[in-house]
Amino acid sequence: MERWVPLFNIFINSPTPETDASGWLQESFNAVSAAPITTASFLSLLKEPRSAIVSDSSSCSLMEPETRRIIFMETFPAAVQSRILSFLAFEYQRFSARDLMELAQAILSSDGRTDFWVERAACHLFDVLSHSNGCRIPSFILDSNEERRRVEFESVPRWLKDMPSGKGMIFPWLPVPTEELKPRGSVGSFDNDVDGDFVDMRSGVEEDFMNETDGHAQVIGTNTAVDEPLDPEIQAIVEDLRICILSFESTNRTLVLANKICELCLGKGDKSLAILSGIEPWKADDENTSILISNITDRIKDDELSWPSKVLSSFVLPKVLFLESPASRVLLTSVIEFCKLHQRAAEYGLVFPLILRKEGINNHISDVISRVIRECLHPAHVTAICQKLFCSRQDERRFLCLPCHRCFISDELVWTESTFALLQNILDHKVHLTQDCIDGVMSQIQKLSERFSRSLKFGKFLLCLVTKFSSSLVSHKLALTSAVECTDTLMTKAVLSKLSSL
Repeated sequence: MERWVPLFNIFINSPTPETDASGWLQESFNAVSAAPITTASFLSLLKEPRSAIVSDSSSCSLMEPETRRIIFMETFPAAVQSRILSFLAFEYQRFSARDLMELAQAILSSDGRTDFWVERAACHLFDVLSHSNGCRIPSFILDSNEERRRVEFESVPRWLKDMPSGKGMIFPWLPVPTEELKPRGSVGSFDNDVDGDFVDMRSGVEEDFMNETDGHAQVIGTNTAVDEPLDPEIQAIVEDLRICILSFESTNRTLVLANKICELCLGKGDKSLAILSGIEPWKADDENTSILISNITDRIKDDELSWPSKVLSSFVLPKVLFLESPASRVLLTSVIEFCKLHQRAAEYGLVFPLILRKEGINNHISDVISRVIRECLHPAHVTAICQKLFCSRQDERRFLCLPCHRCFISDELVWTESTFALLQNILDHKVHLTQDCIDGVMSQIQKLSERFSRSLKFGKFLLCLVTKFSSSLVSHKLALTSAVECTDTLMTKAVLSKLSSL
């Protein structure tokens, strides 16, 4: 156990656990010691059975803790478990595929106690192994997990079952009289007092998005307080700031301007979008913008998603959305630094609305998105973005934009030559696409082969896809071959040659 402590410290403390753990493992292999470490011994330690006292988090401390048999890996926090599984997927060739499958199976068979992201990481490990030896997640695990979720969703919590009928001690208002129930609007409508931030591609998914963003933001529609007129006093301040935003006098003056904007928007909820729309911060020059976005989040340090997303969607998104020439170095550098600090905001406030541009992206927009993805986002984060793009419902593709820019963003991905260049850059980012994501991409390729039959970028994207995900494309071989035969580029023969070897 002691010899693995440095490795576990890496999983707990390192900002880049996969690469740091790989380096430590390689150094340990090269080191000469009386008791050399082996990958098999590491997996054996992770699978070692232990007894643990577990308290059900859904019981509100009304149920007695129980002793369960778990494996050693499950004694770590969920975030550390997810990092370990991500590392094992990253370095799967160093480990026994059979041992990895047993570990992932033990995680997925833990009787409903597995954290969501740990479960996703275990499934990802199965997907990676499928590329090497054709293994799949056992059907009984998938069936049991699906059945567990259904039963868990439909059942009453145990602590509520044990409550005496009538009014309880925890919820004295139960049962709720019918006359006290507050009627709600139909799906797609919003109450007037909603204090939300995010514009969803389809209305009526507030609760789902609240769960995904951990309560940091809510959904608003285009008919909420964003469209209501501001108070005359606030409107006057907005007009002054709109004039100031167009002039760059000095860095100090710009810092004062950033503080004023922050103070004006602080605590205003969805009205902050109306305030930002009135100020029109996207009209500031690039140097001014770089100073503003670098300093405007200092006053609101606790908000890691909502406010940074508003900053990106109002200061940066409109500039990039209409790019017709390469983005300036000063703007791109400041955006990259901002997105490194606020990765989730980068997805909702910049990457997603740019990818879904109504007219499709051009080369300059593609370059900006590629830089943000390559330098700011973790490959697992990019994989989740691809999952939402190609195999999720529209109401799961959420982003933030100002109401005045909503008409420039589509509900679906609009394909252009630059889209293929962007996707190829994403695949070169060591992003792993799941099988259902591959299926979603293939459903689009079959429709696009005739339209982009002479597109070299389309051909390069197909070659990259077939090269990196050949094992996932076996079931699509005939359809993909038919689609490639419709093309006439320098890449056509190379892609067909790759497909013939599947």
